[in-house]
Amino acid sequence: MTWAVLLLGAGLLLVLAEVLIPSMGVLGTLAAACIIGAQVFAWQVSSRTGVNFMLVSGVLVPIAVMTGLRVFPRTPIGKKLVAQGFTFEDGRATDTRDTGLLGSEGVVEAALRPAGVARLLGRRVDVVSRGEMIPAGTHVQVVELTGNRVVVQPIQNNAGTA
Repeated sequence: MTWAVLLLGAGLLLVLAEVLIPSMGVLGTLAAACIIGAQVFAWQVSSRTGVNFMLVSGVLVPIAVMTGLRVFPRTPIGKKLVAQGFTFEDGRATDTRDTGLLGSEGVVEAALRPAGVARLLGRRVDVVSRGEMIPAGTHVQVVELTGNRVVVQPIQNNAGTA
């Protein structure tokens, strides 16, 4: 029974190491051999122990993999291999040209259902309406900017204007 527990523990550590250290499958093969060896020793003790070890392995191996995947981005290798990504807070995820669009007017080029394209300030911009369909050719005004989301609404013509 001691060998089964030791081999299972070694197998779980090797699974974790395989996720954290690029070994081209060497550590994964050793992990599989340890876990299979643990199963063999457990089945030699009794069938009940063998079934218990299978269930424990079925639960702990995915937990070891998920733990490794959570820890990996914080390792020195992971910091070099995993991109941190952009956020709206640091401004790298937004198009800086969109910041001056609030209040500007333009014409819908591709019907908004509710998303589409409008020409604003001389350039094509992906825009959305507030849920309504707006046909192509309709004059619109930008009423909201949130990150890269440009919200427009149709311009209501006054009685005295064309």
